[in-house]
Amino acid sequence: MNVPDGLRYSEDHEWARLDDGKVKIGITDYAQDALGDVVYVEVPEVGAQVAAKDKISEVESTKSVSDIYAPLAGTIIEVNADLADAPERLNEDPYGEGWICVIEIGDQAEFEGLLDAEAYRKLIEG
Repeated sequence: MNVPDGLRYSEDHEWARLDDGKVKIGITDYAQDALGDVVYVEVPEVGAQVAAKDKISEVESTKSVSDIYAPLAGTIIEVNADLADAPERLNEDPYGEGWICVIEIGDQAEFEGLLDAEAYRKLIEG
């Protein structure tokens, strides 16, 4: 499984990339592999206030429907609208073109509290 260094991870298999107080969110390679072929992605609403662990998205695959959770609190300021026409990007490029949304956070310490790559690798290796 691809687990890039430099990102943070939730125990629910979301990744987070911090850039100037804004955090881009997506699902991990492990999550997309477990889901199978993604056929639909519900993106969150821009402007929505979310708390950590709030449901922000729903992903439908050929195997199941799964909820995606906010790994940290903040305001959703951008969504990846391209996923409506190309949900397979979650499978093809989960850390790039397959991102789901951007959250503006208030507390950077919350980001630092997420799992680093090494801790996430240990989680998924069981």
